[in-house]
Amino acid sequence: MHPRYDEGMSTPSPWIDVSVALADGMAHWPDNPPVVVERTQDMACGAAANVSRLSCGVHTGTHMDAPIHFIAGGTAIDQMPLDATVGPARVIAIADHEAVRVAELQAHDIRAGERILLRTRNSPAAWKSAAFVEDFVYLTTEAAEWLAARGVRTVGVDYLSVGGYRAGNGVAVHRALLVAGVWIIEGLDLSAVPPGPCDLICLPLKILGADGAPARAIVRPRSTPPGADHG
Repeated sequence: MHPRYDEGMSTPSPWIDVSVALADGMAHWPDNPPVVVERTQDMACGAAANVSRLSCGVHTGTHMDAPIHFIAGGTAIDQMPLDATVGPARVIAIADHEAVRVAELQAHDIRAGERILLRTRNSPAAWKSAAFVEDFVYLTTEAAEWLAARGVRTVGVDYLSVGGYRAGNGVAVHRALLVAGVWIIEGLDLSAVPPGPCDLICLPLKILGADGAPARAIVRPRSTPPGADHG
């Protein structure tokens, strides 16, 4: 069973943690800094407290991209409007094992203002590998442009980039979304979340002027659709 954010409490929570835990040596984008988590003070060695140090790129694990990531002079992550990633959302299951394409998205009546989370075979398969997975499911450039034209509020994906590594379309996909004002969540694990409407809370670390930041994301499946108001 997928761990919930309040695991250990007596009453099960309806909220599901869809974040990937940061861990020493975990998979990261090949040209980004490696992830290092180390204990610098250890009670087992006589220290008064346990203290750890974290070193990683801001696009590590579950994280968000800010427009400045690909747009010179764009909005930084600390300036993100909070309601971009807090409110009603929808999980869409993608059947295509290679890419998210326009033809599959068109079947879901995606509307302006929606927060869309795309669940692919990446959840949880890609995250089971300690090494970077090159053939993860990604958005085609046309799909990114289609979502941008629809006026969606947020797009979330279940591996480290909205664009493909082997496809080499990362810049085009990011720019298509970010220029249109679409906020991007990357590195989700949606394996325990059913397709359909949900409530989303995803907040990145408030790093001044940063192009992105690690984030904690949780969702709560809903039994009824959020309606016309997508927050």
